[in-house]
Amino acid sequence: MTSPGGSVLLVGCGKMGGALLGGWLASGVAADQIKAVEPVAELAAAARAAHGIEVVPDLAALDPAFAPRVVVFAVKPQVMDRVIPPYGRFTGPDTVFLSIAAGKSIAAIAGRLGEPAAIVRAMPNTPASIGRGISVMCANDAVTVSQRDACRALLAAVGAVEVIEDEALLDAVTAVSGSGPAYVFLLIECLAAAAVEAGLPADLANRLALATVAGSGALAAQSPESPETLRRNVTSPHGTTQAALDVLMADDGLKPLLARAVDAAAKRSRELAD
Repeated sequence: MTSPGGSVLLVGCGKMGGALLGGWLASGVAADQIKAVEPVAELAAAARAAHGIEVVPDLAALDPAFAPRVVVFAVKPQVMDRVIPPYGRFTGPDTVFLSIAAGKSIAAIAGRLGEPAAIVRAMPNTPASIGRGISVMCANDAVTVSQRDACRALLAAVGAVEVIEDEALLDAVTAVSGSGPAYVFLLIECLAAAAVEAGLPADLANRLALATVAGSGALAAQSPESPETLRRNVTSPHGTTQAALDVLMADDGLKPLLARAVDAAAKRSRELAD
């Protein structure tokens, strides 16, 4: 990836911010085109050491003449109300704000930056740390085509990108792909625990569970066949897999359980909107 056409200001060097930063630099964005704000000394020091960029503890420590093309908010939604307002100084036609804070609506962000602000709201996920993430982004009407392209390029540095026009869909996106890695990690935990209960040593159980989930995901991603077809390919009539699926596909099995989980996450995303 080439430079997005101007400087990038990253606000927050935590897990997701650090993943984005690593992806940008690996994709060809020059280190001198990126500045970061990170108040936690350990995270700031780690970002400087790993990537060689300028990291300051707060906005006041930046050169007053600095004018980023993109400001990326990579902080927890719970602190957004406190963090956002000082960055209103950059509001104008030359700067777009890219927020990856789960649940925080474009309207809420705009209200704290001042009107009119060009804002892109996005939901990436943690596989971004290995370049295998997926992000879904939505822009408000103040965002230009070139600003949309710049934000998309920054997100594409860590994985696939989807663009939607209806911001309301981001609550479901957050519940599925944003929170989804945690569901998969829990599946690995539960499969390993079940293997131990079935008599396998814990270390072997963990290896089998991890390799099975990772391999199955890779197969699903690479295969032209649907997940349903792949499932059927594994399942022999009246065999061992069918016996397990009779439990997982029961009326109170995995499908309604996941539906309730996704619904709970989407509801919480809506609660965080303001």
